[in-house]
Amino acid sequence: MSEEGMFFLVFLFFVLIAIPVIVITYRTYYGNRAYRFGYASRAEYMRAVPRTDDEKRDAVDQACKGLVICLLALMFPPLLLIGLFPLFFGARKTISVCMGLGLGDESDHSQA
Repeated sequence: MSEEGMFFLVFLFFVLIAIPVIVITYRTYYGNRAYRFGYASRAEYMRAVPRTDDEKRDAVDQACKGLVICLLALMFPPLLLIGLFPLFFGARKTISVCMGLGLGDESDHSQA
């Protein structure tokens, strides 16, 4: 078998096997995180502004993991599709915390 044929088989294995495994792993991981932090669903957890220090650390960690995966996509382009999701949601949560959005007490807003 030629070197090009072997490269194609490795690439095909990666696309057909590894990417679905990574996606399923991410869905399970973030579903467990949502449950641990007390959210009703994974989508609610991904949209919410972090409330505790653990959630803030998780948001920064999520953004960093997404950035690393996107950088790895320079070598393996299909990874870009996987890395964009944690990068977007983690960066959005981190920026929300830095800007102070959603962290005030709701009773303060009703008195204003």
